[in-house]
Amino acid sequence: MKTIFSGIQPSGSVTLGNYIGAMKQFIELQEDNNCYFCIVDQHSITVPQDRLELRKNIRSLAALYLAIGIDPSKSTLFIQSEVPAHAQAGWMLQCVAYIGELERMTQYKDKSAGKEAVSAGLLTYPPLMAADILLYNTDVVPVGEDQKQHIELTRDLAERFNKKFNDILTIPEPRIPKDGARIMSLTEPTKKMSKSDPNVKSYITLLDDPKQIEKKIKSAVTDSDGIVEYNRTEKPGVSNLLSIYSVITNQPIEKIVDNYKGKGYGEFKADLAEVVVNALKPIQDKYNYYINSEELDRILDLGAEKANVVAGKTLKKMETAMGLGRKRR
Repeated sequence: MKTIFSGIQPSGSVTLGNYIGAMKQFIELQEDNNCYFCIVDQHSITVPQDRLELRKNIRSLAALYLAIGIDPSKSTLFIQSEVPAHAQAGWMLQCVAYIGELERMTQYKDKSAGKEAVSAGLLTYPPLMAADILLYNTDVVPVGEDQKQHIELTRDLAERFNKKFNDILTIPEPRIPKDGARIMSLTEPTKKMSKSDPNVKSYITLLDDPKQIEKKIKSAVTDSDGIVEYNRTEKPGVSNLLSIYSVITNQPIEKIVDNYKGKGYGEFKADLAEVVVNALKPIQDKYNYYINSEELDRILDLGAEKANVVAGKTLKKMETAMGLGRKRR
């Protein structure tokens, strides 16, 4: 049995890309592994947030975790800020990280581009992400392709800490799905699907209603030749839709392409919309149950309690290794 850790920011609705690229893996992973699923609310405040909206999003994301099939009897679901060891270990790892390597992080460069000023937290949040992972002696981190750089930095910080202080941190490995790991924008298929895109037609959220889903898929960018085939370079739009179809239905892309030989984009998109709507309906039904139930709070309370015990033990080892605090007699 391996230890799995994953964290998602509560920064708005979860997209289909988030679900396919990361969250869909969680269901099978929890069956044979020791899983920690964390709502990383401290990461979200690296950029300005409305406090009421943030609180709403935290609860909504927790309900979605349960709605997609996370079982609290098999996995630990908790909120990052309710486990103080994350911020404490994050600071310690900041003191091990170098400014140059933080400035080279792609997401920092993307989010700071063109800004007159950004928070220090935007630069230094990768060590906090490393702390999230390392506190639980994590073996595997399921992530989308875009997070691979952060896992590499986490490994570097853990190895540096172990070499400089004491060999106590587990070196994690990323787990990236072979298919559908990077779902692209419906309007600009050379860009990753993102909820931060100002064009709401570019992404589908797990809570979109059937009409919204149908409208977004039917208006998705394809090309003018009308042939359903997979080619990421020449046909990025159609290829992206085929990836979505394949991952949701668990069918090989080749089989889907074969099914639509001689058929146009209209029929293909209509069928894909139906596939997505049918896949999301049970998730939405469960979400509506949990978001209005006291059971959600009971699950989060228990998760925080369990996470605090494990994280606290690792934090104590890190503090001892670095010489922090007093030596108890």
